[in-house]
Amino acid sequence: MKITRCGSQPSVPGLAEYFTGAVRLDPLAQPPEPARVAVASVTFEPGARTAWHTHPLGQTLIITSGCGRVQREGEPIEEVRPGDVVWFGPGERHWHGAAPTVAMSHIALQERLDGTAVEWLEHVSDEQYGG
Repeated sequence: MKITRCGSQPSVPGLAEYFTGAVRLDPLAQPPEPARVAVASVTFEPGARTAWHTHPLGQTLIITSGCGRVQREGEPIEEVRPGDVVWFGPGERHWHGAAPTVAMSHIALQERLDGTAVEWLEHVSDEQYGG
């Protein structure tokens, strides 16, 4: 058993290479192999969002506060709120973030395949974000 105490892992800002706007990541769980899961709490300030990306084994988002937007390629933007759970399948190209005027937080769960949990792609343009 391992207990990771609250506050023992520092928050980190989302890198501009992968995010637009102000984003904060709080790592929650990254157990050693053979476990593959990676879990983080992610907070997006209004208008902030991820770049387009995929996950080799999929991703689950649990919306915990605020109001957000999610989109998979080729589909309309969906609004999400606390209590909503979003599943993106393996290799599904998508993005997620806050609504234009309201922050949003979610817990993100994804598994690593050969050490990789995400493949980052190009940024979501303002036009794409606006729908």
